[in-house]
Amino acid sequence: MKVVLFCGGYGTRMRSGTPGDVPKPMQLVGPRPLIWHVMRYYAHFGHTDFVLCLGYGAHHIKEFFLNYQETTSNDFVLRGGQVELLSTDISDWSITFVQTGIESPIGERLRRVREHLEGEEVFLANYADVLTDAPLPDIIDRFHGGDVGASMMVVPPPATFHCIEVGENGRVGGVTPVSDMPLWVNGGYFVLRQEIFDHIPPGGDLVADGCFALAKSGRLLAYPHRGYWRPTDTVKERLALDEAYSRGDRPWAVWERSA
Repeated sequence: MKVVLFCGGYGTRMRSGTPGDVPKPMQLVGPRPLIWHVMRYYAHFGHTDFVLCLGYGAHHIKEFFLNYQETTSNDFVLRGGQVELLSTDISDWSITFVQTGIESPIGERLRRVREHLEGEEVFLANYADVLTDAPLPDIIDRFHGGDVGASMMVVPPPATFHCIEVGENGRVGGVTPVSDMPLWVNGGYFVLRQEIFDHIPPGGDLVADGCFALAKSGRLLAYPHRGYWRPTDTVKERLALDEAYSRGDRPWAVWERSA
């Protein structure tokens, strides 16, 4: 099953303190960029055919893979000046690089890679900047069992704010963490049918247009996930992931569990 990765946005809140035009998916977590961790997650479950929707800072992503160093994250033997890899990351990956515009919304980026999805009645999609330990096979199985046009992983709001119940005379009746309320937000992991293209107009958005239309017709499935899920919208969030990686605390690295 092909995996579409949206990796062309500016990532404005991530650019503080980073050089040049490095896009958010290329921010490092450990020795590898975010996009690698997301792709490695999919590859672990057997999905190794990727379509990258490029935009801002595209050359950074291209150069990373064109000059990929397997020895960075794999054991190897150096014998007589020759490197013998003991394992490999991307030797079985197929990666299609498509420039989808600098200013394009997510839906338009998806429209611009449609030709690369011919023959794929069902495909996967991701924002390329969120890490999780969600059980992908189960997500896909529920999608196939639901007779729907799209599935969206949803997660509890990650905010640390509290909701305050205010009664008469300003008396507080309750204080509840946002994450404990019966609320769900888009988790960024999608399973899509070709049907999604019927609902995204030129310049449109995947969620606001495509998923909204499917939801109105009862053809959008939510997959609730309360396990590990971390966004990287800010420098602080990315640094927290990097520090967790250094400590060996990386629940998203599901491929390491069977290593």
